Amino acid sequence: MPRVLFVEDDPEIGQLISSWLGRHDIDVLLETRGDLALARALAERPDLVLLDIMLPGLDGLSLCRDLRPRFAGPIVMLTSLDSDMNQILSLELGANDYILKTTPPPVLLARLRVQFRQQGQVPQSAALITPPQRLQFGRLRIDGPGRDVRLDGNSIPLSTSDFDLLWELACHAGQILGREALFRNLRSRDYDGQDRSMDVAISRLRRKLGDDTTHPTRIKTVRQKGYLLVPQAWD
Repeated sequence: MPRVLFVEDDPEIGQLISSWLGRHDIDVLLETRGDLALARALAERPDLVLLDIMLPGLDGLSLCRDLRPRFAGPIVMLTSLDSDMNQILSLELGANDYILKTTPPPVLLARLRVQFRQQGQVPQSAALITPPQRLQFGRLRIDGPGRDVRLDGNSIPLSTSDFDLLWELACHAGQILGREALFRNLRSRDYDGQDRSMDVAISRLRRKLGDDTTHPTRIKTVRQKGYLLVPQAWD
């Protein structure tokens, strides 16, 4: 089983991504501080290091620079910073790939597997991932083909647009989806930076699913990043 050292200061995001990778035969070690990650990488000798950029103690770019001469395995940046300059700097400092946190989990997994294959190590469960037909998170069950949503066994009536929004969030559960991605995927147009209709739609979806609209725990707003459906919040 390949081992990944994941350096991420947000414990919730770290746990969600670790759980997803763990379900696909990847052992994940979590580290929350950049200034502690170098020593841990050298001590643990993981097969791959997955780095956020915004880290306490030492930022991910500096960590990548310091780690590259002493670590032969792949270094992959996983960040919310959609910046050409950060991507160029990461690759020039020795990173093997640069992945945005809005990337769907199956795509993240596939790109990590590319790195494992290049190192000659592929998880046993490396079969292609087929799109889900039904999703369940604790007491929430979503039937894609039937467009049926049930919470605690009770049917939740949703409009077409509300169901599409829920399905998009659920298919990327545990992953932050930015407004840009939601507008492109659901409305086939770019987000103009001013349109608040997605915020309204999220708020409406929360009400229908019994989430607290003031302090939501099931569909969270991650400031300046986007929205996150929390898989464990439906237990």
